[in-house]
Amino acid sequence: MKYMTEYRDAKLVHAFLEKIQKIVTKKWTLMEVCGGQTHSLVKYGILDLLPKEITIVHGPGCPVCVTPQSLINAAIEMAFLPNTILCSYGDMLRVPGSKMSLLEAKARGANIRVLYSPLEAVDIAKQNPDKQVIFFAVGFETTAPANALSVLHAQRSNLNNYSILTAHVLVPPAISAIMDDPMTKVNGFLAAGHVCTIMGNSEYYPLVEKYKIPIVITGFEPVDLIQGIYMTLLQLEQGIYKVENQYARIVKEEGNPEAKKVIETVFDISDRNWRGIGIIPMSGYAVREEFAQFDAMKKFNLIENDSENQQECIAGEILKGIKKPKDCTHFGKSCTPINPLGAPMVSTEGACAAYYNFSTI
Repeated sequence: MKYMTEYRDAKLVHAFLEKIQKIVTKKWTLMEVCGGQTHSLVKYGILDLLPKEITIVHGPGCPVCVTPQSLINAAIEMAFLPNTILCSYGDMLRVPGSKMSLLEAKARGANIRVLYSPLEAVDIAKQNPDKQVIFFAVGFETTAPANALSVLHAQRSNLNNYSILTAHVLVPPAISAIMDDPMTKVNGFLAAGHVCTIMGNSEYYPLVEKYKIPIVITGFEPVDLIQGIYMTLLQLEQGIYKVENQYARIVKEEGNPEAKKVIETVFDISDRNWRGIGIIPMSGYAVREEFAQFDAMKKFNLIENDSENQQECIAGEILKGIKKPKDCTHFGKSCTPINPLGAPMVSTEGACAAYYNFSTI
């Protein structure tokens, strides 16, 4: 398959590894921001192949992982309202809230449905005019256009029984928060290719200038990742910093203008609470006031109660790249995918799940 098999070519991977071996003279710590990249790095054994001077840490690039308990609690509260259908992506169901997960709420009788697209939720609202249908809109910039479109479709269809519970977060402010943390030791970033497919490259230039770090927009296949690592290390070893685009076959400088237009129509940028990290200013999307009837929090008059009670889970330190999953004393013991203490062990993009399923180190 074009753009697939050639980016899983073992010979190319080892060719880049040889290049890395030749240029590396110092210890460097790189962070990949995307959970999909985390899983590929672990699954394909790339972490094992890198020279010992290179440390890869895993950032807050799993949207399910960074969704705070307060929003999960709100989703559960909505799910138990009379004549309500809560729709969600499957990953969200097993993430622990303060008292239970959405899966446990479903087992207790809440009408919760797993969907693959928010447009399916709009159809459910059309088919069930006597019920309120809520879509749990989780994700980075990548999924924002589809969630925004669902609001526009509902508006055009005059649906007064559809709304979204918004949990959208943005990558560039998260990078700023990581770099501003005194515990951070990150020297360079692999940026999430699919986010840049939507948003383009421009948001990363100010970060490069402010923090004097290289940022390389990178894909998700083994060759993508090893080439992205090589490009980042080459900058570090040369003492330069700039934005580079390894994923040029997909990502364009301007991103996707039509998708960005849809996002800007429905959403405003706002402060957002991140699980294990806290409030990051201007780091998320909120439904614009003119679409308030489709904002589930406003529609049901709920307040986000900022409470985190999972003291055993070190998700915050993992999501900021301060610790790795196996640094947690509960990893693989009291915390497993079957019995997760926190979100990073649940999600298909979570670092803990990646290490549990694939890592040998």
